[in-house]
Amino acid sequence: MPRRNTPASSSGTSPALVVIPARLESTRLPRKALLAESGKPLVQHAWEAARRAREAGRIVVATDSDEIARAVRGFGGEAVLTEARHATGSDRVAEVARFSPEEIVVNLQGDWPDLDPEAIDSLVGALREDRECGIATIAYPLDDRPDLFADASQVKVVCDRNRRALYFSRAPVPYPRNVQSAEGFPLGHAGIYGFRRRTLLEFAALEPTPLERLEGLEQLRALENGMPIRLVIGPYACRGIDTREDYEVFLRRMRARSS
Repeated sequence: MPRRNTPASSSGTSPALVVIPARLESTRLPRKALLAESGKPLVQHAWEAARRAREAGRIVVATDSDEIARAVRGFGGEAVLTEARHATGSDRVAEVARFSPEEIVVNLQGDWPDLDPEAIDSLVGALREDRECGIATIAYPLDDRPDLFADASQVKVVCDRNRRALYFSRAPVPYPRNVQSAEGFPLGHAGIYGFRRRTLLEFAALEPTPLERLEGLEQLRALENGMPIRLVIGPYACRGIDTREDYEVFLRRMRARSS
């Protein structure tokens, strides 16, 4: 697939850098970035979604694996080998951003094959609109999914009236003690982030924080250090591929669409 030419975004401003962190030995599903029973490596699906975003310019897969890098270059993508010691995907993204000029950087997980490209455009637009925020991320309603609200693998988020994040948790928050006042809740969190480049580099330089360690959520490091996070609330429900079962469900969705 040839690389499209994107000298400027649809808004007339410089396009965003999209970085897709992908490591080979993921904890719950080893080598998942290279699973290709769909006909393509899993990471390629995320890359193709990014290519469809209007606000995306350069798209880079950041990886610690020569094998993943070869696969990415094989389907026409750009791959950068990063240090193996990085603890999080954001650290890997920051390594690429440190040597890139783009003002806005999007961190898109390589195990998100079903991402709506408009989610990327919405994140970039939110950062351009809210100049006081250096981070933006996606939230979506869970009103009709009580199973996900109770699921610890589905991260929830609570926001203020200006759509700034107050807290992220694996617990079912906010607790619906007064059901009649729960309009607009609960919200699920989709782990795709837009950063101002300088904010990303500041964030990556910070030590992990107590709440981050407790919940296993790196976005809490930003909140604990007073970094505001803007929420884009929309119909962008999407879950990553964490287990073999998740991958099988994705394959069934693909086959259903193709038939």
